[in-house]
Amino acid sequence: MTILVLGLLLFLGAHSVRIVADAWRSHMMARIGEKPWKGLYSLVSIAGFVLIVIGFGQARLDSPALWHAPLALRHLTALLVLVALVLVFAAKGPNNAIRSRLHHPMVLGVKLWAFAHLLVNGRVVDVVLFGGFLLWAMADFRSARQRDRAQQTAYPPGSLGASAIPVILGGAVWALFVFWAHRAWIGVSPLGF
Repeated sequence: MTILVLGLLLFLGAHSVRIVADAWRSHMMARIGEKPWKGLYSLVSIAGFVLIVIGFGQARLDSPALWHAPLALRHLTALLVLVALVLVFAAKGPNNAIRSRLHHPMVLGVKLWAFAHLLVNGRVVDVVLFGGFLLWAMADFRSARQRDRAQQTAYPPGSLGASAIPVILGGAVWALFVFWAHRAWIGVSPLGF
């Protein structure tokens, strides 16, 4: 579990700098330059992600269960993850109404993904992993909304046509994960088949 926690601290810590030290982040970017800052940020994030994968893989082998979810929740979780993936794709899609309306759909997508996984995964290791991401996403969303208000950020209206792209991409990636990748990479079939 130590490796998982270290990975979460590195990955979520790197992604939390703007939450807890936005002025310091801006100062460092100005001091060393945007590209070196992004390079350092990426290296720390990748190292954290690798440790999360290794740590979760090791810790899940003998992690005690806190609860056992009913099988019916698998379908609700799958639906919530579909919405989460659409939100993640909407974060980068230009001129889409989802981003225009929600402002920070990627963080909302992470929040929904983590919550959905907590519904059906009740081991200690799951609570650490998905609970960590859920708490981070909640804090990040709140921080981003506060920055928007302070900077009076205005989001241009999006078009319905541009909104179809994240829906299609999110749906395609969801189908790939549900019907193949989740079982192949993680060893668990989300819908049990």
